[in-house]
Amino acid sequence: MIKKLYLPLVALLVLALSSCGKMGELSSDYFTTNPEVLEAIGGKVPVTINGKFPEKYMKKKATVEVTPVLRWKGGEAKGQPAVFQGEKVEGNGQTISYKVGGSYTMKASFDYVPEMANSELYLDFKITKGKKTYTIPSVKIADGVIATSELPTAASSNASYANDAFQRIIKDAQTANIMFLIQQANLRNSELNSDDMKEFHKKVAEINADTKNYKLNNIEISAYASPDGGVELNTGLAENRENNTEKYMQRQLKKGKIDANLDAKYTAQDWEGFQELVSKSNLQDKDLILRVLSMYQDPEQRETEIKNISSVYKTLADEILPQLRRARLTANYDIIGRSDDEINEAFNTDAKVLSVEELLYAATLTNDNARKEAIFTKTTQLYPNDFRAYNNLGELAFAAGDAAKAESYFKQAASKNANAPEVNANLGLCELVKGNVAAAESYLGKATGANAANEALGNLYIKQGQYDRAVNAFGDAKTNSAAQAQILAKDYNKAKATLSAIKNPDAMTDYLMAIVGARTNNASLVSSSIKSAIAKDASMAQRAANDREFAKFADSIK
Repeated sequence: MIKKLYLPLVALLVLALSSCGKMGELSSDYFTTNPEVLEAIGGKVPVTINGKFPEKYMKKKATVEVTPVLRWKGGEAKGQPAVFQGEKVEGNGQTISYKVGGSYTMKASFDYVPEMANSELYLDFKITKGKKTYTIPSVKIADGVIATSELPTAASSNASYANDAFQRIIKDAQTANIMFLIQQANLRNSELNSDDMKEFHKKVAEINADTKNYKLNNIEISAYASPDGGVELNTGLAENRENNTEKYMQRQLKKGKIDANLDAKYTAQDWEGFQELVSKSNLQDKDLILRVLSMYQDPEQRETEIKNISSVYKTLADEILPQLRRARLTANYDIIGRSDDEINEAFNTDAKVLSVEELLYAATLTNDNARKEAIFTKTTQLYPNDFRAYNNLGELAFAAGDAAKAESYFKQAASKNANAPEVNANLGLCELVKGNVAAAESYLGKATGANAANEALGNLYIKQGQYDRAVNAFGDAKTNSAAQAQILAKDYNKAKATLSAIKNPDAMTDYLMAIVGARTNNASLVSSSIKSAIAKDASMAQRAANDREFAKFADSIK
């Protein structure tokens, strides 16, 4: 009898002990991550974890808190924990069956720091059953972190240049009006001797005498009649006014020995001029008059309808119509500026004679950065309120690798014109170099129109993890940043072509080429590119040794 009871009692005891025992260690085989190797994206390290509790593991009255932790030498970062519970636990966690187990998915995201390059992702487990809480060994589930998006390429981008507005040939014109009495076409001495006409003849003579600095293109004569009086009458008046004015100008040109083309025309009824004068006037019923002009196209009907507005017609006759009885003279000419040689010589001898546009243009006539700097510096002295010279001094400093000096110049430029797109693009670029993405975004929002704004935006999009937008922003730019964006967007052929086309490749250019080699499983390209990068910058050796991009190519980067 005792023997018969013994075996059932042993079985019950084993069952009791197993139900009260602690939950054991979990194998890494129960976990996968996406991505398999962690990667920094937009300043974060995101990961999706797929896990499984095996059958007969989750105690019915137990709760398990799972916390993803990214650990590296000297530090760690914890993700948001997830809670799982047995079948007899009342709570908000995901319930896991004891008999069949269960799968789950959890997400985590860590703020990237450079030390994460040599890090490992673990899951920590805290188990609670009743009043007892204990832990089981952490499980390593991934290595990390690939940080190609964090490579400092912004400093080798192009800053925005503030262009000059220099024009060697500037179109200009001198105008004068000869006024006529109503229904008359004769030229009156009072009009021919007016100050307006004297200035006109003086300017034409000056242009004709100074062929070095001016070129007279032609003189236009445009004769008009006011819209009142009928089409037939006004056609004859306008034509006679044109003829008389043309004959007068022919005599004046001959007298002054001036060779110029005369181009004459007439307008019988100057409705366009009438509408312009009315719209600019303070006439009481001007809106009504303008409405009549828009409603009727026939000249006679227009005139009739306007005359019917009796309250205003006398004012029109006294103030508006007399201004339309005229012949307008226009001398069209070119102002010819200094030649390139003359501008260079003037800067060397007496820069004060040059305009700000000529000085800024002078900097485009040389490839010597020292001379460019001297020109821009002189420009800030002679024209201290123009932002462009300060900006361009900053552009030179940025291209030379001195971001701090460049930022100082850009801030001086901003003090002269805080709204200049070039200044905002460049200050945004400086913020990206320092890693201040929010500040960079604020500046770049005001950079539309700057000649290198898209490059700065491309760098911003890289930092934000928007790789396709970055590639589009860079366009055909041949820079390290453009290639970095293409690598991150997984367009390795395009990245390789971009890196090969960079005019002055530096250590980062070679390093990015090595990453292209690693991602395309080209050990030879990895090896040659890393060696070239280290030859240009010895610190690249340590960077490569810690870079997960080259985890499979340890022998190639030694």
